[in-house]
Amino acid sequence: MKWITVSTKVRRELLEKAREHGINVSKVLRRALEEEVKRKEEEEARRAANKVAESIHLSPEEVARIIREARDSR
Repeated sequence: MKWITVSTKVRRELLEKAREHGINVSKVLRRALEEEVKRKEEEEARRAANKVAESIHLSPEEVARIIREARDSR
């Protein structure tokens, strides 16, 4: 896995408070970005599943059940 550097601007006071509290800013930012990407991917998957469900006349609940069962069987 290759890593790249991403920079962002934050208020100086915020960074100082984070340092005072011993917060690993890089770790927090990485985790936040990972969570946001995951949330967006799940949202897109939900939209795609709903579109498929509509085309084959399944309720969103039925689609969720099928997805859950498939996930649990892994």
